[in-house]
Amino acid sequence: MGKILALFLSSLVFSVAGAALAHARDSTSWDGVYSDAQAQRGQGLYAQRCAMCHGAALNGNNEAPPLTGEFMADWDGTTLAQLFDKIQRTMPLDKPGSLSDTDAADILAFVLKANNFPANAKDLSAGQILSTIRFAVHDPKTKGSQAAKRRAKSAN
Repeated sequence: MGKILALFLSSLVFSVAGAALAHARDSTSWDGVYSDAQAQRGQGLYAQRCAMCHGAALNGNNEAPPLTGEFMADWDGTTLAQLFDKIQRTMPLDKPGSLSDTDAADILAFVLKANNFPANAKDLSAGQILSTIRFAVHDPKTKGSQAAKRRAKSAN
């Protein structure tokens, strides 16, 4: 009886964990993955470390691309981990790799806010979770999107 109960409980744990991971993989930049407070911290860091190249209004210049507008299409379909890694490993141009995990996450939160992605109550954190959040130009929950149609179909 004890082995059966243990097997049942372990199956239950793996099922719940699998469902949570599947839900996390469905997360996008539209799911409120950063906090307003974090984006505000990121704005200050951006002004100090990034604006000299990417512009105060995130509109880019001759040396660095904009971080709004066409930027969105360039990153569409990637994960936030990829964007985080780009920020942390290659920025700022004069001191690549000098940003801490926290600073890079705060700057990423500011960039998300500047591109009108919604905020939440919880800060975006560095780590494995970023690889489960897809950067999406269009909100997949919006009626008419391909993802919304797939979700509606799978719910029926």
